[in-house]
Amino acid sequence: MTPGSVLIRDIHIVNEGHTIEGSVLIRNGLISKVMIHRESGYDTAVRDAALSAEEIIDGGQDALLLPGVIDDQVHFREPGATAKGSIASESAAAVLGGTTSFMDMPNNTPPATTLSALEEKYTTAARDSLANYSFYIGATNDNIEELRSTDPSRICGIKVFMGSSTGNMLVDSQETLEKIFSLKDRIIAVHCEDEATIRSNLAAARTRYGDDSIPFSAHPMIRSREACILSSSKAVEMAERHGTRLHILHVSTSDELDMVSEARKTHPGISAEVCVHYMWFDERDYDRCGSRIKCNPAIKTAADREAITAAVRDGRVQAVATDHAPHLYPEKMQDYLHAPSGLPTVQHSLVMMLQLADRGCFPIEQVVRMMSHSPADLFRIDRRGYIREGYWADLVMVRRRRWTVSKDNIAYRCGWSPLEGVSFDWAVTDTFVNGAHTVKDGRLTQERRPSRLLFRRLQ
Repeated sequence: MTPGSVLIRDIHIVNEGHTIEGSVLIRNGLISKVMIHRESGYDTAVRDAALSAEEIIDGGQDALLLPGVIDDQVHFREPGATAKGSIASESAAAVLGGTTSFMDMPNNTPPATTLSALEEKYTTAARDSLANYSFYIGATNDNIEELRSTDPSRICGIKVFMGSSTGNMLVDSQETLEKIFSLKDRIIAVHCEDEATIRSNLAAARTRYGDDSIPFSAHPMIRSREACILSSSKAVEMAERHGTRLHILHVSTSDELDMVSEARKTHPGISAEVCVHYMWFDERDYDRCGSRIKCNPAIKTAADREAITAAVRDGRVQAVATDHAPHLYPEKMQDYLHAPSGLPTVQHSLVMMLQLADRGCFPIEQVVRMMSHSPADLFRIDRRGYIREGYWADLVMVRRRRWTVSKDNIAYRCGWSPLEGVSFDWAVTDTFVNGAHTVKDGRLTQERRPSRLLFRRLQ
């Protein structure tokens, strides 16, 4: 037997637009062999693989094998807010949910706006993370030289807050924005909300309701669709003019989806990401969920929810992510003006998408495309995101299993979820990261290989 080798046998493999029955052999952290049922020599190949494997997992009719999820937008809160979450705690929640790679945002304390701050995060992740990792460097109004000095193969991108959010890293200098958008070989990832529009809307809400009585249902009117559209259109215009590789994060309106689709006809370097919660909730849920679904940009109308779901179905977006953003429950339960924005979802994003697939929103093959294949292609990640021989063995097994989200099974350090009480029909049972059986039967194991920085191919 080969130490560390694993055979996943006779399972439905969802990969590259197809669901096929087969087996996968993992060896030395890599996918050594993909064997397809009914191909000539299948039984012999599987039998030989079984003889050399240290561990054999039988799939069965109720199981699927998927490439690990790549989440291009999380806030794991380290450094500076580790009471809410850390790279260790939130990466554990990630792998329990089938996410094997993540890209963490820079609005920490101190913010990751310098090369030295990035290096500290690399060091922490290399020591503590259960998943593979990459980090954005954050833009400010005065750190253009730091941005120019970054090695584009070692960062996922430059994060630009064109609207303020947690961390207050707003970039509002037009001169600085022009310089940032002129940078080549880098992905410019933007949070698009127009700050002046938001401030005007908030002032109107305070006048109407009073500071202590603004309802959470007012959130999509305060952080309005107009604020998103105005900022996104500005980003698209600059990207078209400079030839920028632009990635618009957490698109929340149908109008922005149409804008990006039109822009991509002449500038395919513009892309859009949507988040799972914009397909799960809409404005009708504020009365029930209140602050638990307050996030930026705001969850908006049922029509926007349907448009985002349709865009995932037909491939008009390039990534589905979480914007995972944990906050402590007591602070989240404050009134509108004081409750911070953001919700934790990285443990549940895959099962949410599979549940939506069961509802007929899109096929399961499209879930894999949007959460694994497309992010790997978009960020040019080396040998991840697909079930292919020679690729890193980042794999997730899900089974048909009814379960309900509760405080007993939430892994986030913050200890809560807006999905508490929701039942799912799929469960993540096994996760492999770089070939290590990190999650087995739904529980973390002690098995791990060093997690790895997600290197980008520049060509």
